[in-house]
Amino acid sequence: MTVTPTLAIPCPAASLFHTATGRAFIDIEIQGHRETWPIRGKQLRAWLRRRYYEQTGEALGVETIRSMLDLLEARAQFDAPERMIHVRVAECEGRIYLDLGDKEWRAVEISADRWRIIGSPPVRFRRAPGMLPLPAPQRGGSIEALAPLLNLPASNDFVMTVAWLLAALRPSGPYPLLAVIGEQGSAKTALTKILRALVDPNTAPARSLPREERDLMIAANNGHVLAFDNLSGLPFWLSDALCRLAGGGSFALRQLFTDEDEILFHATRPAILNGIEDLVCRADLADRAIFLALEPISDSWRRPEKELWREFEMARPRILGALLDGAVHGLQRLPHIRLEKLPRMADFALWGTACETAFWPSGTFLHAYDVNRRATIDGVIEADPVATFVREIMAERNTWAGKASDLLHARPGAKNALNRMAGWPTNPRALAARLRRCQAFLRAAGIEIAFSREGRAGSRMIRMTSFPKTRAEMAASTVGNGQASK
Repeated sequence: MTVTPTLAIPCPAASLFHTATGRAFIDIEIQGHRETWPIRGKQLRAWLRRRYYEQTGEALGVETIRSMLDLLEARAQFDAPERMIHVRVAECEGRIYLDLGDKEWRAVEISADRWRIIGSPPVRFRRAPGMLPLPAPQRGGSIEALAPLLNLPASNDFVMTVAWLLAALRPSGPYPLLAVIGEQGSAKTALTKILRALVDPNTAPARSLPREERDLMIAANNGHVLAFDNLSGLPFWLSDALCRLAGGGSFALRQLFTDEDEILFHATRPAILNGIEDLVCRADLADRAIFLALEPISDSWRRPEKELWREFEMARPRILGALLDGAVHGLQRLPHIRLEKLPRMADFALWGTACETAFWPSGTFLHAYDVNRRATIDGVIEADPVATFVREIMAERNTWAGKASDLLHARPGAKNALNRMAGWPTNPRALAARLRRCQAFLRAAGIEIAFSREGRAGSRMIRMTSFPKTRAEMAASTVGNGQASK
């Protein structure tokens, strides 16, 4: 490639392309391998300066560089093909590609037959700031080598953790949110960092909460896995944004210093949250989540963090190889998997079922997932005073019918007390909205809620029905059941 200030830029070793949003990229052959850079990025600017200096011994002027980049961008946008650009994972013709992030720009190709390390994969990866390389995976490892590094109290929790990792290896969602809770000293942060290091290592492996939706989408644009550490709660806007991110959402933000231009983001990302308190209390996000409750580590079992990470780094190549073995197994079996009932995260359930027999007997994943979801339902209902009150009154009857205003003050002699209760709606409309939000979880707990209009005036009515076989279970749940299942 000859670069001159006259803008005569033939590209025998470079290939231009643009994305669906018009962003321009260039493929450049360097030392026998292909690298992909954004045309407006720092890497291409530095490379042009270096090549020009090597050829002339002089510095390339700022205006000349700007003109070169303008020309390359125009050629990429109008004369070059459109391609997709990916971060860390991608799919092409039924194969999954995992970017190792190393200097040779190698990737792991995962098919239904095998996995192998290749150079110059058929997909294009973008290297975002902060990305770290994955180790070259090794064969012959066992997924059980991961278990001693994580402070998980039950085997079902480990099954769900491995299932989450396998889901994170897929290039498209929906992805379940992983919510980790535990008191100080339960190794929440270590677990979060280890899981991310197995799929998408980063110089900032676990971050604080974003301040606004723009920050969340920038993080999603620059990393495959999002991890947020030591949270004390989720604002409503972030809970809704994480719901969209789990299933695939588009975000449009006004470009800075413009009146009409927008920046468009579309992303689906696996995410991890950890904290001491119950983080996910809204039913819509909880329905997309896996919950892990860690137990405190006694002083006699605690070990230095350096020792933990040294052991992990030694085991990481073989653990990654075992995960890749599971993904190969999943690609083989996925077309033949049929489930009698599909849960909310149906694609995740199908993938987890397809992969499970690489490690455990058939049925292990669905059993663990069912246990986790049942605990989630109990935990969300207990965290919501409206859902808790509905379960209490339906434990005593088969049906209830009335308006939202009737339910708002249904507890005898407690009209003022209810309005003062933390989290209790202050008007009938707000109560109806809260019932709709927790409707799916109450149905899973044995309570069906229906909304209708009746009479000439079209009065809004609420009808609640409890399933007879679950009434005894509901009554038992409302008496002395203060256990936080999440």
